[in-house]
Amino acid sequence: MARTPGVRLLPNAITILALCAGLSAVMFALRGQPTGAVAATAVAALLDGLDGRLARLLDATSKIGAELDSLSDNVAFGVAPALTLYVWGLHGTKYGWAVALIYAVCMTLRLARFNTLLDDPDQPPFTKEFFVGVPAPAGALLVLLPVVLTLEIRDGWWSSEPAVMVWMLVCAGLLISRVPTLSLKTIKVAPRAMAPLLVGVGVLAAAVILYPVVALIAAMVLYLLHIPYAAYRYRWLARHPEAWDVPPKERRAIRRAHSRRRLGLRPPLRRAAGTPRTVRLARLSRRNGRPGRQRRPEDLVD
Repeated sequence: MARTPGVRLLPNAITILALCAGLSAVMFALRGQPTGAVAATAVAALLDGLDGRLARLLDATSKIGAELDSLSDNVAFGVAPALTLYVWGLHGTKYGWAVALIYAVCMTLRLARFNTLLDDPDQPPFTKEFFVGVPAPAGALLVLLPVVLTLEIRDGWWSSEPAVMVWMLVCAGLLISRVPTLSLKTIKVAPRAMAPLLVGVGVLAAAVILYPVVALIAAMVLYLLHIPYAAYRYRWLARHPEAWDVPPKERRAIRRAHSRRRLGLRPPLRRAAGTPRTVRLARLSRRNGRPGRQRRPEDLVD
């Protein structure tokens, strides 16, 4: 069924919808409607997360789909946020347009680098768990954070022209940086965690419906906070090749073992079933450098 033309068309159709959402964000920005621009960008980010996964699930990946996805991302996450911020708060500044151009160019470079890294065979296996730099949808939502904060809390220092320009340059730098960020594509959920996860999805959906702006702000703040952890995890995996191709449970055991050795702790003494007490005492004495207690005849008496 995955080879039928209708099914193979579905991921590309979702990509076209994401492109339409990005173009709609441009339209809202030109009309001076930042709320609509932010909402359209968020819809484009949601659709962008669906098309690639659906293409892999249906075995409907293609070169034209990859190129179409990059072009759509460039419009929805590069052009649309740059225009939104420029019309919203930078059109009266001397360097506002230059900053908007820098952000859009950095987004284009980020997408081009992403496409080249897909075909790099020299990448270690663990790198599939990370993005290089902040991915395009997250970068677009991050750069719109001053607009979102203003919609929820009114004007503040975050909506001042210098703060908006600095923030746009920071987000542009994160797009083309080598900072590792976590990829959700390789996360595996244990069967026993499925029910709590579904409950969490329901709570998240309720929060998005009732408080969409607050939920978006919280998501962006949490994303920023995760970057130091992602960098630490990337460095740890780069130093421990033995943890690259093992399940998460074994990876945690390796991490705990390395932590004990670094702190100079010994692994806990495991008691073997059926081992006589005197033999255990002798083993423990030898480990501590002391002679073990000799077995006496009365030890053999029941």
